[in-house]
Amino acid sequence: MTTNLTSPISKKLFFSILVVTVGAEVLLYLTRYSGLAGTLYDALMVSSFFIGWKLYRRLGSPEGKAKTKRQLMLQFTGAFLIFFLGSTVNNVYSANTFQDFNVHYEQYVQDYAEMQAYDPGDEQTTTEPVWAFFEKVDLVGYDIFADTLAGLEEVWRLAYIILFLVIGKKIFPKRWESGRRDIFLIAALFLTSILFGIDHTLGAAQPWPIKIGAIVTFANMGLLFGLILLWTRNLWVTVLVHSLYDITATLSWYYVEYAVELFALAVFVVHLFLFTLEKVNQRRLNREMETIELQQTTEVFQNAE
Repeated sequence: MTTNLTSPISKKLFFSILVVTVGAEVLLYLTRYSGLAGTLYDALMVSSFFIGWKLYRRLGSPEGKAKTKRQLMLQFTGAFLIFFLGSTVNNVYSANTFQDFNVHYEQYVQDYAEMQAYDPGDEQTTTEPVWAFFEKVDLVGYDIFADTLAGLEEVWRLAYIILFLVIGKKIFPKRWESGRRDIFLIAALFLTSILFGIDHTLGAAQPWPIKIGAIVTFANMGLLFGLILLWTRNLWVTVLVHSLYDITATLSWYYVEYAVELFALAVFVVHLFLFTLEKVNQRRLNREMETIELQQTTEVFQNAE
């Protein structure tokens, strides 16, 4: 995998990688001062899709067999369930370990939920029903749009992993050439996870107890996403897992109670169904292969006689 990830990079692609990594860090930091920086960050996430399109093939194996649609669906459902379970454990751990962060985060969710549920009917100036409808669409739509873009942070992760591997290859050429490259990949995975945690604190100044809790919590989630990325070797499956988890989490916090759990349950049912179909198909293919091999063996004996 490391050979593919560090295959020659053009100057344009290298510049694009720097923009989607370092550029994202700068814009995230500036969002605490400027609304324009937030808009530019969203634009950068949208443009990162095209960078991801240039990079995603580097995760695959050149001689790897293309997966069927069912196998890709199994990858997604399995990855989502793994992340759901891992994030649940992480949330429980953070809630018990970083109480300041937990209280702060719960207050943030509660305040935002109250804002979403705000009814202007109590005020003297009431909003026309049609405008009230579009205001609600704007609120919900923006949340879903932002959560969808959040999935493209996995392009940021892959770009950083490639960048760190290239740097490691340049700084430690002897170790790289010796073939012991897993350490570089592990280091890149942990570095991107830590950066993922730090990035979630750049948008606002916070007391250190809250900041440390946020960094550790989101770094753990970033580690889960990174492991899924390397396990599936599929950028777009990881992007989809990230986006859908964020969307269902937002729905769960503000609109539909237990949306994450209900979606995870549905994914689990689909996973079991697809897994059963895949096993049945594999048994059928194995029987066909055994039949073909038996026929070939019989023909060999007949020809020998």
